[in-house]
Amino acid sequence: MSHVAKAEQVLNEKHVEAGSSIDVATRVLAMEGEALLYMASDVPPDFSRAVDLILGVAGRVMLAGIGKSGHVARKIAATLASTGTPAHFVHPAEASHGDLGMIRPKDLCILISNSGETTELGDLIAHCKRFSIPIIGISRKPESTLMKAATLRLTLPDLPEACAIGMAPTTSTILTMGLGDALAVALMEKRRFMPEHFRTYHPGGKLGARLSTVSQLMHERAIVPVVGEETPMADAIVEMSARGFGVVGVADDEGRLVGVISDGDLRRNINHLMSLTAGQVCTRSPITAPPDLFAAEALSLMNTCEIGALFVVDDEGRPLGILHLQDCLRAGVS
Repeated sequence: MSHVAKAEQVLNEKHVEAGSSIDVATRVLAMEGEALLYMASDVPPDFSRAVDLILGVAGRVMLAGIGKSGHVARKIAATLASTGTPAHFVHPAEASHGDLGMIRPKDLCILISNSGETTELGDLIAHCKRFSIPIIGISRKPESTLMKAATLRLTLPDLPEACAIGMAPTTSTILTMGLGDALAVALMEKRRFMPEHFRTYHPGGKLGARLSTVSQLMHERAIVPVVGEETPMADAIVEMSARGFGVVGVADDEGRLVGVISDGDLRRNINHLMSLTAGQVCTRSPITAPPDLFAAEALSLMNTCEIGALFVVDDEGRPLGILHLQDCLRAGVS
């Protein structure tokens, strides 16, 4: 059975059978899920043109709606803004009392109305027409006032709401939000939006920590413990203790990191340690990281290799900094 047929079958069962709340939840989620699949099988024809129109706008994307459509518009605006498309929500009632000044000729408006006849959108539509501002309309009614005024029309499938009385915005809001997410993701792919771009707009919380790079958390070169290969171990131990990282790097005459001395290396050579040089004691070919490595990957590398600190090096192998396991944990990287 096709997704469209499944959707029709589920959505035609309008009345909730008597049963537990779990039964109701199952039915509502099934209805809304099938509604999304229904729309996925028949994406609005103007969708690709809408993506290109948004991509080419010189100003911002302004979203508006009333009631539940307004809440969805706020969410879509937030998703667009956080994924590289400058976007703002404007309340239609406030727009009629001065906030129309927020919408400039180089902007684009996405107006949302389930019925397409929301009277509060009238002034916004008139403003857009006056200044030749493109409108992308989202509605169930292709022949509505909003959709007739729109430059591009993203028509939602006219499917029943998920509640027993068929009136509370449920299925329609899920469809609108899904369409907004689809626009945002399509724009991300068109812009080649990468994780490092995502972090720019999400510096706080778990997302920010997860997307931090080694260069943002590492200790800079000035305090990195590094000695030469010919350095006596007595001096190397002093450097190792003074910096407090539990390791000391060993560099060649060109300044390239060639080894690392850890507590384990000291224990293995304890019997004749003071007669050796740093180059004789160090572990060669040390594990290092580039500065643009994600901190989460660096933490995973340290855990896998059972090391407490990681030297950060440039393309030539010269130390740029050092990252300690505790630096990652303090920053909330996990």
